[in-house]
Amino acid sequence: MTKIDLRSFSPEVFRVFSQQPPLLTAGDRRELNTMTIGWCQLGEVWHMPICTVFVRPERYTYSFMESHDYFTVSVFDPSWKAMINDCGRRSGRDVDKVKAHNLTVCYGEGDAPYFAQAEWALVCKKMYFTDLNPSRMLDERLKGFYQTDGLHRIYMGEVRELYQKDN
Repeated sequence: MTKIDLRSFSPEVFRVFSQQPPLLTAGDRRELNTMTIGWCQLGEVWHMPICTVFVRPERYTYSFMESHDYFTVSVFDPSWKAMINDCGRRSGRDVDKVKAHNLTVCYGEGDAPYFAQAEWALVCKKMYFTDLNPSRMLDERLKGFYQTDGLHRIYMGEVRELYQKDN
């Protein structure tokens, strides 16, 4: 993968995140975990490029997000759909997803792990977090997402590096 200038990259965010759910990865060279995420946002906040991700406290990746300053978001070609689905179904507590899918780990700033097989990957430095609050949900449909599991923690990270697959 090649490091590229973030300002020259313009993915079709709504298409990508709805049709190619990314892998959220946190950890370092000693240990990491990755999970499929359905909720991800890109934009500018505080005059910085920001990637926002959502993680429930029950997820194994949550502890990695809490204990590390960086996280990555890796977007794969649609041909990787089975792997993406599996990484969303199985917990890193039970299986080494990297080994199970023969993924090649690369490291960006802050030793943030991402995958060489991805189409592109964002390396993000955590800037802010907050927890969703049901008393602030203005539409009752939102509460339907929280019948069994805890409320998501929202992490906002400054996009520090962007890697794109070599052609």
